[in-house]
Amino acid sequence: MSAEPSLPTPTPAPRYGVWLIGARGSVATTVVAGCAAMTAGLHPPTGMVTEHPVFADSGLPPLSSLVFGGHDTMDCPLPKRAEALAAGGVLPPGLPSAVAAELDAADREIRPGGPATGDTRSEEELIAAFAADIRDFVTRCGLERAVVVNVASTEPAPVGSELPASSLYAAAALRAGCPYVNFTPSTGLHHPALAPLAETSGLPYAGRDGKTGQTLLRSVLGPMFAQRALTVRAWSGTNLLGGGDGAALADPAAAAAKNAGKERVLVDTLGAAPEGEVHIDDVPALGDWKTAWDHIAFDGFLGSRMILQTIWQGCDSALAAPLVLDLARLVTRAQERGLSGPLSELGFYFKDPVGDGPSSLAEQYTELGRFAERLRDGAEDRGARQ
Repeated sequence: MSAEPSLPTPTPAPRYGVWLIGARGSVATTVVAGCAAMTAGLHPPTGMVTEHPVFADSGLPPLSSLVFGGHDTMDCPLPKRAEALAAGGVLPPGLPSAVAAELDAADREIRPGGPATGDTRSEEELIAAFAADIRDFVTRCGLERAVVVNVASTEPAPVGSELPASSLYAAAALRAGCPYVNFTPSTGLHHPALAPLAETSGLPYAGRDGKTGQTLLRSVLGPMFAQRALTVRAWSGTNLLGGGDGAALADPAAAAAKNAGKERVLVDTLGAAPEGEVHIDDVPALGDWKTAWDHIAFDGFLGSRMILQTIWQGCDSALAAPLVLDLARLVTRAQERGLSGPLSELGFYFKDPVGDGPSSLAEQYTELGRFAERLRDGAEDRGARQ
C-alpha cells in the first residue's frame, strides 16, 4: 500500500511593520485601533485614500498584514489610552474592548524613547539604541520590512548643530534600513547633518507635516482664487486646539515650525504671500478636537471688496490616522519596488512636502494617481509570491 503524498506546507502571508514615533499618543492609538477595526470588518475605511479604486492593483500591503510597534517617552498603555479617547468621543464607544488584543500586542512592541531628562547618552549612542530596537522588531516579528512614521508632538526648530529628537529617530530609521515618514512639522531628515545619510541610504522617505485640516482647505481655495483671477488682499487664520499638540504648539518656536507649511501653500498657489498671519491657541478643554477659522479678504470685478470665511471643526487624530495608514502602505510598497530618495508624489498628504511638486490639491492628487501606476508595475510578481 503506497503512502499518500504529503501536501505542501502553505507559505505564510508576509507581514509588514509600522514603527511609530510617539507610539502612545492620540494619533498612534487611533491608527492601531482603526487598523484593527477595519481588518475585523467593524468599520469601513472612511478617509483612506489608498482604498480608492486607483490603488486596487498597486500591490499595497493589506491592512491585515500590518504589525505595529514604536518608541515613546510615555508609559500609559495603549488600551488605557484608547479608553480615554473613546471617553472623549475620538474612538467609537466599545471599540477599545473590541480590539483590546490588537492594542495589547502593539503595546508590547513599544520601547522607551528619548532623550529623557538626565539621559547622558551621546547622539551616536541614542541613534544606535533606537536602530537596534527597530531591527529587533523586524527580526523578532518575522517582518518583510518596516517603515518608521513620526507622529510625535511638534518640537521647536533646532538651534545650532545639535540633533533634535526627531532627527535622532530619523537617523535610526535609515540606519535600520527602514524608510522614514515625517507626519509632523519637526525637523526629522531636514537637519543638514542628515542630508548625506538620506542621499546615500538608498531608501525612500516622505514628509513633512500631515495636511489634515486648515491647510487642506487652503490647498483647494488658493488655486480657486488664482484660477478665477480674484485678487486676495489678506488671509488670516486662527487655530484652537488642545491635547498634546496644543500644549506643544503653545511654544512660539514650535508654532513657527507648524505655520511655515501653512504659509508656503498660499505663496505657491497665489504667487505671493497675502497680508495676515496664522495664530495657534492652546485650549486644553478641547482635548483632541480642534477648530480652524480663516478670514479671506479679496477683490472682485471693478474692485468690489468681498470676504470668504471658513470654519473647520474636527478631531485631529481621526483626520490623521487614515493618512498615516495610507503612507505606511505606500512607502512600504515603494521600498519593495526599489524606489529611493524623496517621494515628491506623496505631496498630497503634506503641508511641506519633500522634493519638487505642485501645491494645489487637485494637481497633487493627479501626481498621486501617477504614483499608483509606478507601484502597480511588478505587482503581479508579488502576487505570485504570496
